[in-house]
Amino acid sequence: MLDVRKLLAQRPLLFDGGMGTYYKAKPGQECEQANLTDPDGILAVHRAYLAAGADAIKTNTFSLPRLAAAQQPGWEKLADAGWQLAAKAAGETGAAVFADLGPAPDTENLPAEQVYLAVAKRFALLGARNFLFETLSTEEGVLEAIRALKQTVPEAFVLVSFAVLPDGYTREGRYCAELVRRMAQSGVVDAVGLNCVSAPGAMRALVQQLGDAGLPLSVMPNAGYPVVARAQVRYQGKPAYFARELSRLAAEGVRILGGCCGTTPQHIAALRTALDALPEALPAAPAAKPAAVAKPVVETDDAFLRKLRTGQRVIAVELDSPKDADLTAYLEGARRLQAAGADLLTIADCPIARARMDSSLVACRVHRELGMNVLPHMTCRDRNLNATKALLLGLYAEGVREVLAITGDPIPTAERDEVKNVYQFNSRKLAQYIVSLAGEGREMPSPITVFGALNLNARNFEVELRRAAEKLENGMSGFLTQPLLSAQAVENLKKTRETLGERAKILAGILPVVSQRNAIFMENEVNGIHVDEAIIQKFEGLDRTAGEELGLEVSVQAAKAAAPYADGFYLMTPFNRVALMERLIARLRTEVTD
Repeated sequence: MLDVRKLLAQRPLLFDGGMGTYYKAKPGQECEQANLTDPDGILAVHRAYLAAGADAIKTNTFSLPRLAAAQQPGWEKLADAGWQLAAKAAGETGAAVFADLGPAPDTENLPAEQVYLAVAKRFALLGARNFLFETLSTEEGVLEAIRALKQTVPEAFVLVSFAVLPDGYTREGRYCAELVRRMAQSGVVDAVGLNCVSAPGAMRALVQQLGDAGLPLSVMPNAGYPVVARAQVRYQGKPAYFARELSRLAAEGVRILGGCCGTTPQHIAALRTALDALPEALPAAPAAKPAAVAKPVVETDDAFLRKLRTGQRVIAVELDSPKDADLTAYLEGARRLQAAGADLLTIADCPIARARMDSSLVACRVHRELGMNVLPHMTCRDRNLNATKALLLGLYAEGVREVLAITGDPIPTAERDEVKNVYQFNSRKLAQYIVSLAGEGREMPSPITVFGALNLNARNFEVELRRAAEKLENGMSGFLTQPLLSAQAVENLKKTRETLGERAKILAGILPVVSQRNAIFMENEVNGIHVDEAIIQKFEGLDRTAGEELGLEVSVQAAKAAAPYADGFYLMTPFNRVALMERLIARLRTEVTD
C-alpha cells in the first residue's frame, strides 16, 4: 500500500471524489448500507476513481460516527465491509486507503471524543493506518480522539478537514484559519484542510486566507453548487474547470487534492491530467497572505464598557420593546431611564417566544437618537447563520458594541406547527461566532463584547456554573443573572464569584415584585425565577402603592446582599413601570453604588 508521507515529499497526493453523490443509493437508504447490500456497486465506484488516477480512496463510511453515536446496531459490520471493499480495490493498484469519519454529534452523555475514538479504533483493528476526519464544522472531540488513537497506532497518518462556507466560517460559526491553526499546533495532526460546501473558486479564495499552515494542506471542494431539479440534487461544475482551479492550488503549494459532493471519476481524471502537467518542483505550502495595510485605530469600548472595566459599578435596565409598531412611548421611557442614571438599556429578543419589535432594530434606534449604550439580546431560536451574521454587521455599523447571547425560550407547544425554531447555535457557539468576526481580514475591525445569561435559581447550580465557565472559554465577557429573590440565589452568586473570579463581569439581576399575584405568577410560570415564600407572603393584602414600596425595599436589600459579588446590577422593568425604575435607580445610586 502507498506510503502517504513518502509520496507527499515528492508530489501532490490525489484523492477520489464524492462517493455519496456518485453512487446512487436506494431512496431512504444510507449510502453506507450498500457496503452490505451492494458490495459490487461500491467496489465498482472505488475502481472507477482509481482508474481515473486517484492515489488514495476513502472508505464508504462517512456516516459511521453518527450511526455509532446513535448506537445503531451493526455499524461495526458497515465499518468492516467498507474497509474490506476499499482495501480490495486499492490492492489492485497500490493506492492508499483512508478510513473515512464524518462529523460525530457531541452530547453530555456521549461526547464526540468517545464516538470518534470508537470508530477509529475499529478501523485500526482492521489494519487502517490512514485516517480522514472530514466535513467537520467544529473541532470538538477530534484532537482528544486523535491523541488517544496515536497511542495505539503511533505511525497513523491523520488528515482533518473542515467544511467551510465561502465567507470563511463553518455552519457552527468557527473561523477556518483559527481551526486550521489549532490543528497545526496540536502536534498530532499530520495534514489539515477544507472540503465540501464550497466550490473550487471559493475554496481557492479560502486557502489564501490560511497562509502557511505548517502542515500539508488539503483541498477537496464540491464540483459546484447544488441545483435541485424534480427533487433531484445535481452538481453542474465541469471537470475542466474543477481541474484548472485545483491545479492552480497545487502550483501554489497545496499538497493534497480531491473532490467532495458532485465530483465524479471524470473530475478526478481531469485533475490527474492537470497535476501531471505541472512542474516537478512545487512549493511545499501556499504563499502566506500579504501583510495588511495599517488601518486607523478603531474605538472598541463605549462608555458602559469603560466604566465596567475600570471597576465602577454599573446599572443596566431592561425595557421590553413594544408589541406594535409605535416606538414613541418606548423612546420616552428610555430617555427617562437614561436621565435617572442607567448606564445601559437592554432589550429582550421576543421574550417567551412571542413576537415584539426586533430587539436589535430598537437598540439601534435608541443608540442613534439618545446616544445611550444598548445591549440587544440575541437568541439562537429564530435565526440561522446568515441572518445572525447580517444582523451583527448591521449592529456594528450602528455603533452597538455589545450583545447578550442566549439560547432563547422555546416556541409554545400550541404554535409549533406554524412557527418553527431554528437553533443552529447554542449560546456558547453563538458567542464564539460573534467574537470570531473581528480581526485582521475579517468582517469587523474590532470585536463586539458578548454577555451571557446566568441562572442563579437553577436546581442543579453546579451544572449551570460549569456552563458559565464554558461560556467564558468561548468568548463571553460576563453575565446578566436571573433575579435574586431568595437567599439561595445570593449564595449561588457568591459561589459564582469565587469560582469564576474577576475574569467574569457579573450584573446581578434585580426584579421588583409589585404584588402577591405577580410574585405567585413568577414563581409558578416564569422559567428561571424563584421567589421565596416569605417574600410572597409579605405582599398579601397590599394595594398598588404599598406593593411598589415593598417591592423597592426588597430590591434594594437584594442589591445590597449581591453587591460584594457583583460588578453592577441588571434591573428588569415590571409591566413597563418606568417611574418605579427611576425610583429604584435613585436608591441604588444613593445606597449601594456610590
